[in-house]
Amino acid sequence: MSVPVTIFGFGHSIYQRIVRVVLHEKNVPYCVDEIDPFDTEPADRLRDLHPFGRVPILRHDGFDLYETAAIARYIDLAFDGPDLVPGDPRVAARMAQVIAILDVYGYRPMIRQVFARRIFEPWADTMVNEAEIAEGMEGARTVVAALEVIAQEGLILTGKTITLADCYAGAMMDYFVRAPEGAALIESSPHLRLWWQTVCERPSITALDRAN
Repeated sequence: MSVPVTIFGFGHSIYQRIVRVVLHEKNVPYCVDEIDPFDTEPADRLRDLHPFGRVPILRHDGFDLYETAAIARYIDLAFDGPDLVPGDPRVAARMAQVIAILDVYGYRPMIRQVFARRIFEPWADTMVNEAEIAEGMEGARTVVAALEVIAQEGLILTGKTITLADCYAGAMMDYFVRAPEGAALIESSPHLRLWWQTVCERPSITALDRAN
C-alpha cells in the first residue's frame, strides 16, 4: 500500500493525534516521522520544517504544511472520503466555533493542566501538581459547559455525522477523560456524554494509542 502522507510530529502531542484522527476518518494511509519538540537534538531539523519549532507538520507529494487547522482542512479537500466540513453554513460555523473553543480555551486547562498533570506526570515519575489540576478543572468546566450547550442544540457534536469538530473534540476528550476529574465532568454533561459514548468507539479514536 502506498503511503501518500507523512506526519512529522510527537506521539504524545494532542495536535498530532487530531491530524491522525482526520486522516483515519478520510481513510488516508500515512506514516509518522517522530520528532520530539522538547528534545534539543532534533531542534535544527524541526526548525527546517516549522519556523516556530512546533508539531505536527504534514508532507504530501512535496507539499509541506504546518498548523493543525490548516492541515485538517487540507486533508478534507485533498483526499476522497466523507466530507468533514459541513455544507450548511450554520453547521459549518458551529464546527469552526467548537474548534476555536478547544484551541483557545480548552487545550491549556484540559490537556496541559488536567491530563498532563494527572496522567502524564505520574507516568514520567514526576510529582503531581494538584493546584494546577484544580486550576485546570476550573477552566475545563467553562469549556465543557459551552460545548454542552452546542451539543444540546443538535447541529454539531451529535455523534451521527462526523466533522472536523468531532476530530478535534474526540482527540482532546480521549486524553481529558483519562483523568478521573475529566471523566466525572463529562459524565455530568448529558449531551456531551452521549456524544462521547459514540465517538470513543470510532476506529479513528481507538487506534490513537497504537503504533503506526
